[in-house]
Amino acid sequence: MAEKPQPVQVPYCGVCGLPAEYCEFGPDFEKCKPWLIRNAPQLYPDLIQESNSKEADGVSDQLQSFSITDSTGPSGSSALKQEPVKRLPGGKIKKKVTRNKRKSITTIKGLELFGVKLSDASKKLGKKFATGASVVKGPTEKDQIDVQGDIAYDIVEFITDTWPDVPETAIFFIEDGKKVPAV
Repeated sequence: MAEKPQPVQVPYCGVCGLPAEYCEFGPDFEKCKPWLIRNAPQLYPDLIQESNSKEADGVSDQLQSFSITDSTGPSGSSALKQEPVKRLPGGKIKKKVTRNKRKSITTIKGLELFGVKLSDASKKLGKKFATGASVVKGPTEKDQIDVQGDIAYDIVEFITDTWPDVPETAIFFIEDGKKVPAV
């Protein structure tokens, strides 16, 4: 007869709550390291070596700092200053991320002049064009609707069909700072 397999015991990190073998992919691996060294040393043997070498480095740094402060005299100032580098889990250095320059936003202004509630209009626009739409304050502190994406030429027909009070002659595009009729 074959033996019944026993369930696997998975240690969960006391810091981040993830299984211990996934801590390195978690939100803050640096905070998890001391817990992992104490409770799951078999999963990360490199951490134990790293912590031992860091302790040795820390002692040598302390010795160097004592010798530097002794040699600088009574002022105690040192010419060596290092700027701290922000590191992400996995040792990656944080870089500034820029968004894609091809993204566009279509802005709709003046619908409230025709009795249209902007919150309802933004919901309908978001559903129709399957995109994000929200009511925001514009540069002149008036409410406007920002729709993600370039939907300028499809929107004229949608506005005139959805809200018949808005005449097509009242819809304009602003292109290169010039007011162009949509008709």
